[in-house]
Amino acid sequence: MSAGKLIGFVAAAILILFGVLFMWAAFSPDTANQWGTLFTGIAIVGAGLILIFFASRSKPAAPADFQQNVTLNVDLPGNVQLEKITCQNCGNPLSKNDIKIVAGAPTVNCPYCGQVYQLTEEPKW
Repeated sequence: MSAGKLIGFVAAAILILFGVLFMWAAFSPDTANQWGTLFTGIAIVGAGLILIFFASRSKPAAPADFQQNVTLNVDLPGNVQLEKITCQNCGNPLSKNDIKIVAGAPTVNCPYCGQVYQLTEEPKW
């Protein structure tokens, strides 16, 4: 629940409480203007109910065909030289289109020999 909705419901509860107190006080024999107090209580309770109506309304749902693309740019420190990637099976060069992320791991599909394997990064030291 958002903070705005929570504030709306609390304010509505306070309004309804005071509205009921005003309506209850209207029936006391000591009240000088009973009809005015009764109508004031009814108006305050009505305002609380309207506030509950507007606080409980939900935002319209996003369209189902909404698609979000995320691009990650990595800034590498120092001079970085890219090496050509070759197939472990046949030795032919691979392009970036031959590498796909499957279940969170980089997987290579060689277009020359059809070999499919997972890339592993070896330490540089």
